[in-house]
Amino acid sequence: MRLDDTDRRLLRQFMAEPTLTTADLAMRAGVTEATCWRRLERLRKGGVLTGQQAVIDWRALGWAVEVSLRFTLDKTDPRAFDEFIAAAREVPEVLEIQTFLGRVDVRLNVIARDMAHYQQIYRDRILTLPHISDIESLMHLAEIKRGDGVPL
Repeated sequence: MRLDDTDRRLLRQFMAEPTLTTADLAMRAGVTEATCWRRLERLRKGGVLTGQQAVIDWRALGWAVEVSLRFTLDKTDPRAFDEFIAAAREVPEVLEIQTFLGRVDVRLNVIARDMAHYQQIYRDRILTLPHISDIESLMHLAEIKRGDGVPL
């Protein structure tokens, strides 16, 4: 889908403050409310806008530990990826699952209340995942930049 300057202005304003009403978004983007609504509908139908979501600060809810786990899987079983991912989806503390090409096959982003809780999750839920050949753990210290938007 091709975007023009009006689409980009709308998307920039929408990314900055997704809770704006159509009227406020139109005003900030310098278009009429009707134009704004039509453009947003076109962007939705074109697959550019796929939804809205709440961003919850899980640290504010008492989850103080975040760990990125990188897995290399034993790929001698052709079902290794599917079985690993299906099992990882069942771990409630897993926030994110990503797959890769290269030395690392899968990355899980895991949260825990504290280090003791993380150790319990690691022993009871992570190490029991199928087809693990190697694990690398990276403790999250700080978020420097979050890529919630794209440069428009």
